[in-house]
Amino acid sequence: MSEIIFQLSHYLEHDFVRYALIAGVLIALCSSLLGVTLVLKRFSFIGDGLSHVAFGALAIATVSNIVTREYQMVIILPITVIAAILLLAGGKKRKIKGDAAIAMISVGALAFGYIIMNVFPSSNNIASDVCTTLFGSTSILTLSGFDVWLCVILSVVVVAIFIIFYNKIFSVTFDEDFARATGTNASAYNLLIAVVIAVIIVLAMNLVGSLLISALVIFPALSAMRVFKNFKSVIICSAIFSVCCSTLGILVAILASTPVGSTIVGIDIIGFIIFWIIGLVRR
Repeated sequence: MSEIIFQLSHYLEHDFVRYALIAGVLIALCSSLLGVTLVLKRFSFIGDGLSHVAFGALAIATVSNIVTREYQMVIILPITVIAAILLLAGGKKRKIKGDAAIAMISVGALAFGYIIMNVFPSSNNIASDVCTTLFGSTSILTLSGFDVWLCVILSVVVVAIFIIFYNKIFSVTFDEDFARATGTNASAYNLLIAVVIAVIIVLAMNLVGSLLISALVIFPALSAMRVFKNFKSVIICSAIFSVCCSTLGILVAILASTPVGSTIVGIDIIGFIIFWIIGLVRR
């Protein structure tokens, strides 16, 4: 045990470890707040679809050489936000309905991104580049100071939006028809939720990769719902659960030299099983 503590103290002396922990905690916190709403509104698949759009945007940013790696998010974030708006634009009047539109955009963006990275390779090791992007193998450990500050700013914005519009998000989440009847512009708040999720998806790409982002959003919410039934209690428990699992996952990955994203998701799964058992015992 003392040896593990010594190793951790040694690793924490390095900037890249501290950057990873700061970004991991903030991303986990933001994703857990909106994750409960997505699960209750059955919007979980939107996160998966937008993560694939972000992968396609990253491929474009990588091969274009318009911006450096540090500023690739300047391209990725607007494209992902636009995709989120398009997915919810038109409401029930759309000819292509929700799940079909998400599937089309998701698969199309993933395929397009992979083609772009193969036709215009940015390095000699395409397989490694794709694996890192999809599964977040090492990117969280290569964050720069700019990445961390951008993560801090966007995280503060996301948390502020959630707190300010908490009551509206609550009403739209549980009874959208009633919210409309009381004068709430449900479509606008659904759009706000989608845009905020797009921001979280872009942030989370460095933590768990494009293919594992949905786990970061869904598992904390589902775990909290096994034990609590009150919305506020579920939100608080989900946030604590997500932050603890992400922190533990990053530390385990550093000590055991395992992929960060997969390790975090593995910790989330173990946590879900524990909460599921606790829920069974309480009932």
